[in-house]
Amino acid sequence: MLTRRRFLACSLAISPFLFSGCASKDSAPDAPLAMLDAPATSLAALRGQPVLLTFWATSCPGCIEEIPLLSELHKTYAARGLQVIGVAMNYDKEPQIRALRDRLQVAYPLAWDKDGSVSAAMGTVRLTPTTFLLDPQGQVVYQKIGIFDLDKVKGLIEGMLEKN
Repeated sequence: MLTRRRFLACSLAISPFLFSGCASKDSAPDAPLAMLDAPATSLAALRGQPVLLTFWATSCPGCIEEIPLLSELHKTYAARGLQVIGVAMNYDKEPQIRALRDRLQVAYPLAWDKDGSVSAAMGTVRLTPTTFLLDPQGQVVYQKIGIFDLDKVKGLIEGMLEKN
């Protein structure tokens, strides 16, 4: 049985890995994005517009639950400049990714992080879903492990799009 002191110490030790909704001034490093049905691009090539990156897996129930939220953001804001990209984890296989995309009618573009380089660039994503909202300058302004807060993300996106 964990003592209260040991529990608190363990909680503090892992809290940086589980912290959600953090605002950061860190710039997202460049990383190649191997898109499923579009030419390859990179994080650097997307600068100048807000970008919502969500790391997900075909076996992740929370990721599946999040797809309608991401589709809503894509449908609402893509014409105004928001780029929503679902980044499939390297342990998924391309046929699984495509089958899930087709079955759930995913409306936004998907990339496959086949070699783990996008995850590594974003600090080595280990849990899915993990979402990053980047401002037009490539700064991480929101990060969430688990299902993101739709209202908070909409507010941040609106603020960015009003400035452009």
